[in-house]
Amino acid sequence: MDPAAVPLDAFEAMVVDALDSLPAWVQPVVAEIAVLVEDEQPAAERKPGTLLLGLYRGVPRTSHYGRAPGTLPDTITLYRVPIVEVCARAEDVPTKVRTVLVHEVGHAMGLGEARLRELGWA
Repeated sequence: MDPAAVPLDAFEAMVVDALDSLPAWVQPVVAEIAVLVEDEQPAAERKPGTLLLGLYRGVPRTSHYGRAPGTLPDTITLYRVPIVEVCARAEDVPTKVRTVLVHEVGHAMGLGEARLRELGWA
């Protein structure tokens, strides 16, 4: 689907709705993460042959290291253009946004790709 069909403000509203729909037990984790929206992953960070819909950066909650004072918060970035492009219809975008968000929250909770697939979060 053409990314112009879902403008940035509409996409950001979908992200807010997806955040609001997360279960209460996840909210304390998400409250400590900055959720960002970008059109696409910066070209310098792209790996050839991969399509990245979202990215978690930070220290997973299962880590024993914790956060050092003065460090930046963990982030989840959702990439608008690739998410919209993988959807056949505009009506599919909110579901895909939520799926990508839940996937990245799973990473924040220390879950790997295999476990996320087992849970249906991939």
